[in-house]
Order: sequence, then C-alpha cells, then structure tokens
Amino acid sequence: MKELRIRLLAGVFVVAGVLSCAGARLWSAIGTLPSVPLAAPIVLALIAVVLLATALSLRARLKAQRERRPDAKGVDPMMAARAVVFGHASALVAALVSGMYGGTGVFLLESLEIPARRDQAIYAGLSVVAGIGVIAAAMFLERVCKLPEDDENDGTGVAPTA
Repeated sequence: MKELRIRLLAGVFVVAGVLSCAGARLWSAIGTLPSVPLAAPIVLALIAVVLLATALSLRARLKAQRERRPDAKGVDPMMAARAVVFGHASALVAALVSGMYGGTGVFLLESLEIPARRDQAIYAGLSVVAGIGVIAAAMFLERVCKLPEDDENDGTGVAPTA
C-alpha cells in the first residue's frame, strides 16, 4: 500500500476549496447559502480521536512485542492493515470536507457582520482545523503501522543471492 502524500491531500483540499467557494458564490446569488452544520467539526474531531487512539494502542502493542515482554499481545497484521486503510480513507475524506468548508468559510468572510454568517464561518474554520487533525492522526497511524525495512531486499524488487 502506498503512503499518504501531502501533495495529494493538499491538492484535494485546494480543488475542493476553490469549487466550494465558487459554488457558495453562485448559490448565494441564487438564494440562500446552505449552512455549515455544528456537527461537522465535532464529527471530524471524533474521527481524529479514534485514529489517534488506534495509533497509540498499536504503537504500545508493537513496542511490547518488539521488547518480547511476556504479557505482550500481538498485533494481527490484518487488523493493522484495516487500521491503515481506515486512516487513508479518513485522510482523503477529511481533505475533501475541509476544503469544502474552507471554501465556504472564505466566502463567508465577506459577511462577518451578520451574526448567522459569522457563526457559520466559525464552524467552517473549526471544521478545517479538525480536518487537519484527522489528516495528522492518519499519518501518525500510518507511520506506526509501517513495516521495518527488509534487510534482504535492497529496494530493487530482487532479493540478493548468496
């Protein structure tokens, strides 16, 4: 499985932000702007907490396993793979959603004097911060679950012969 790339996540964020800002301008010209839900930053923050807790748990279990502690619980490779896939998916969705709310928040900066729009801009900003937290937690989880480099393989895809 390939590692998460910051460039890809930043690209998704920027494209979603630009499209969202343009869509918000268009939507506002036609009628009312859809609201940014208060639950958005809360849900993103909860996902970040779950990813971080999973990463810390796996890191502790892997450390105990490496130190060969007698009470160490092993880590099932499939569980670790599922955790990494969950992290990848969460990071991609968080980049997309954060970009959407970021673009909407940029549009809302023009009308901060309206209390409802100010609240929406705050929720959008908190969503972006929580989305960045999800991405950071997902990258930490990926780093925890990364396999150590194989000494037998020099990166060419062919094992050396004796």
